[in-house]
Amino acid sequence: MYITDQKQLKEFVAHAKQSSVLAVDTEFLREKTYWPKLCLIQLATEEVSVAVDPFEIKDLTPLIDLFVDESITKLFHAAVQDMELIVHALGVVPKPVFDTQVAASLLGDTLQIGYGALVMSECGVRLKKADSFTDWSRRPLTDSQIEYALDDVIYLPMLYRSMKKKLEELGRLSWLDRDFDDLSDIRRYTVDPRTRFKRLKRVNQLSSKQLSAAREIAAWREELAMKRNIPRKWILSDEQVIEICKREPRSLDSMFMVRGVSNSLKTAEARQALSACVRGLDAPEDSWPHLERPPKSEPNVDSQVDLLYSLVKLRAKEAGVAFGVVVSHADLAKIARGHFDQSDVMKGWRRHLVGNELKDLMEGKIVLGIEDGVIKVTNRIR
Repeated sequence: MYITDQKQLKEFVAHAKQSSVLAVDTEFLREKTYWPKLCLIQLATEEVSVAVDPFEIKDLTPLIDLFVDESITKLFHAAVQDMELIVHALGVVPKPVFDTQVAASLLGDTLQIGYGALVMSECGVRLKKADSFTDWSRRPLTDSQIEYALDDVIYLPMLYRSMKKKLEELGRLSWLDRDFDDLSDIRRYTVDPRTRFKRLKRVNQLSSKQLSAAREIAAWREELAMKRNIPRKWILSDEQVIEICKREPRSLDSMFMVRGVSNSLKTAEARQALSACVRGLDAPEDSWPHLERPPKSEPNVDSQVDLLYSLVKLRAKEAGVAFGVVVSHADLAKIARGHFDQSDVMKGWRRHLVGNELKDLMEGKIVLGIEDGVIKVTNRIR
């Protein structure tokens, strides 16, 4: 069903309030904007599926009741971008949620399995791909486009029932609680312009003083991009921000020595960028930011990480769990350096699956060996 008026939307909301599940997906564009442009919202219960056209329906607030109703589980596949868009469009974060991509990683699938592959695996249905690169902002939408969009939610309730049953049989349903609570944490979708500098490309090339300048310029760029609703790179690229900070300019002429900056910024914007840079350079030293880097005195732990990796790979394979959902390389490095309390693998189900053994391996309580071509874990006799 294609919903294009307020009456239809309210009728669907009334129906969905009686359901225990609500499948959710969105179509959007973001190539030329800072904020994603919502083009379509697909919703489904186990009985009804709809595509809501936000170009025709200007008031989407009736959906808020569904998204915040904790008696209705919101179903997504790869939820983060959809959640971010809903938070921006409606100011609420859906809760509780169930992400079939995350759940699949605990049932032996790869960490980022696609929706089509999962539907084929669980439901035996091969989805059409003809409209996968549609410009969803163009109107009118064809019947084929609407059918393609609805396919993204029609099978989610079936996937949820099937996967939930399997997870319960394996005793793993509760393993997902923390991951799904994190998805519904509003802080995950809140933009803090003053932390954007940490994600600049090649930011680790800057000194602490230059990082202070980068924090100010990146925050100024982020706020301007948000205000004008354009990609941040249309104001200054990451490379330009880094090069400006390396130069530590005190004048426009000095800042314009960085390639392309004089063409990228109008005079007023250039003065604002320079002012932000100087403000960062002149900030008190005790306020300079620092990146999280291992101290130079800490030893190289590549060999230890390789050993820890072998243990995780073994336990993940035995449990039928995707390696990537268990631990990251950064977490293994923390374990190898003895920072157990800083690693996510030492929390919740991950700790029981392999975290405790990783700690034992680092403390010499267990050893890894090869027997008949297979890795074996044995307790160390003292």
